[in-house]
Amino acid sequence: MKSICESNGYVEQFVLGEGELRFAVKDTLDIAGYRTRAGCQALAAAPIARHHASVVETLLDKRCVLTGKTTLHELAFGVTGINAWSGTPVNPHFPQLIPGGSSSGSAAVVASGEVDFSLGTDTGGSVRMPAACCGVLGFKPGYGVLSRKGVLPEHSSLDCVGIFARDAKVLRQVAHHLSMPESLPLTALPEVAFVAAAIPEIDALILKHLEQRGLRPRHSTLSMLADAHRAGLTIISHENWQAFHPLLSSDEVSPDVASRIRAGKDVEPAALADAERVRSEFTAQVDALLEQSPLLALATLPELPPTLEEADDPLSVVNLTRLVRPFNLSGHPALTLPIGEIRGRPVALQLVAAKGGEGLLIQAAQWFEQQRRRH
Repeated sequence: MKSICESNGYVEQFVLGEGELRFAVKDTLDIAGYRTRAGCQALAAAPIARHHASVVETLLDKRCVLTGKTTLHELAFGVTGINAWSGTPVNPHFPQLIPGGSSSGSAAVVASGEVDFSLGTDTGGSVRMPAACCGVLGFKPGYGVLSRKGVLPEHSSLDCVGIFARDAKVLRQVAHHLSMPESLPLTALPEVAFVAAAIPEIDALILKHLEQRGLRPRHSTLSMLADAHRAGLTIISHENWQAFHPLLSSDEVSPDVASRIRAGKDVEPAALADAERVRSEFTAQVDALLEQSPLLALATLPELPPTLEEADDPLSVVNLTRLVRPFNLSGHPALTLPIGEIRGRPVALQLVAAKGGEGLLIQAAQWFEQQRRRH
């Protein structure tokens, strides 16, 4: 396996602001006075940012304390979090396993307790996946709910700024600071639709977890889930070619990421049109399911997180996004929370709500935490 430079999750540490809640941000978000390098040597000499990203500015105005920038899978284009240039964060609770990508450092610094919360970005599961690998909460609001001003890449039809936290109370505070929709506390969880889509061991553990909390989920299907995953891959490939192909002339992009960026050049207009058709039809399918049940439950990862050695070939693990990427395509808010382990590897539950249902997801996370304490 290639040599890996280990990291505590940070690429730069500093202190900005005064207050109680401490946070860190993925190095795809601008911080005034610092370079936005996205874990890529080709951006090592990028211009120094003149302004904070909009979400960072808001949090600083709300008296949150920024402690630094975190590493990531290079150019946020990968699922393992392995980065030989800016460092691969050690997964705090599962050090043999990948920290997950692309927002690996943001997940690691929350899991280690170094900050109260962190910001990442989620284009194809890049908040929910590392949260699942590191055993913390990962929240992707609906597309467009949080501003992407000052976020790399500048243009994306999939990417959302997302939040990591260890507990739902902090997540709720952050959401409030960012003026996200809120909901009243839940005394009981509304009806849940369950989609079996992971390996049998994971689905069985999720069902047991739900049933132990008095839930009887309605078994449902999303027939276009695989199509939506493939369509999401087509669109991100095209959009990342548009965003990053100028960097390839420097030969400072790692070979695996460079090859995936180049692949985007060959995405034909017909393939894009078909992906957009799938986006529309899958979105309608999810909307229809959520009209019947306010919450959709399924596994965050279809398989157990791999070890660093097992993930040596980045292309071999892209399938790990097949249950998270579809909801970037559809734009629905989604949240992941840890529920247990199988053979020493973490398992996480993903909840999806209707558009505008960010508050419901956060209250559902708080409800699950309360139930866990009672059990």
